Amino acid sequence: MTDMSIEDYLAHGGKLTSPGNVPARYRGELLRLMASFVDSELAASAGFADTINDAPGIKSRIAAARITLEKADHAERVLRLMAEFGVDTERYEDVHPWAARVPRDADLGAQRHGGDMRLSVFHYPLTGWIDAVVMNVVQGLAAQVQLAELSQVSYQPLAEVFRAIAPTETRHAELGVEGLAQIVQSEEGRAAAEASIAYWRPHVAAGFGATNSARYERLSRLGLRHRPNAAMLAEWEATLATTLAALSL
Repeated sequence: MTDMSIEDYLAHGGKLTSPGNVPARYRGELLRLMASFVDSELAASAGFADTINDAPGIKSRIAAARITLEKADHAERVLRLMAEFGVDTERYEDVHPWAARVPRDADLGAQRHGGDMRLSVFHYPLTGWIDAVVMNVVQGLAAQVQLAELSQVSYQPLAEVFRAIAPTETRHAELGVEGLAQIVQSEEGRAAAEASIAYWRPHVAAGFGATNSARYERLSRLGLRHRPNAAMLAEWEATLATTLAALSL
C-alpha cells in the first residue's frame, strides 16, 4: 500500500493499529500530536503542583493534588505509546524544565516557546489560588472540546487512551467550577476572578490555532483531525459563556 492510498484510506475513516503499519509521514505527525499532549500535561501538572500550598482548605488541597497527579498520569499513558515508536521515555521526562514559565505580561500567541511542544498557554505563570482555579476552569473547558476531537484520531490505540482520559479531565474542570463558585461569593473574590478570566481567556483561545489553518487540512487527510479550529473555538466560547453566566460572571 502506498502512502497515497493510505492517506485516502485514513481520510475516509480508516484506522491504524500499530507502529508497524504507520507510514513515515503519518508517523511524524502522530508523534508531534502526542508530544504536544504529553508536554502540555507535564507542564500543567508542574504548574498546579506549585498551587497546592496556596489552597485555602483541605478539600481544595486535595483537589489541587489530584489534578497534579492525574495530569502526570495522563502524560505517562500517552508517553507509553510514544515508546512503541522508539522514543526514549526516560530521557524525555527529564529533558525540559516543565515548571518554567515566561513573564506574566509576555504575549506568545499560539507560538511554541522553548524546546518542548506544550501549548502556549502552559508557558504562563499562575499567580495564587484564585488565578489557578480560574485557569483550571477556562482551560479545562477547552480541554473537553480538544479531547472530544482527539478521541477520534485515526491511530486507534491513541484514540482509546484519549477516550479513557476524557472523563477525568472533565472532572478537573468540574472541580474548578466548584472552587470558583466558592470564590465569587465575596466581592473581593469576584473581582479577582473576573480579572483572571480576562487574562486567561485570550491565552486559552490561542491554543485552538489559526482559523484558516493549512496544517488542519494536512492532518484531516491523515484522519488526525476532523473539526476545523474555528468550530472548536466557537464551541469552547459558548460553553465558557454558559459556565460563567451561571456564576454571574
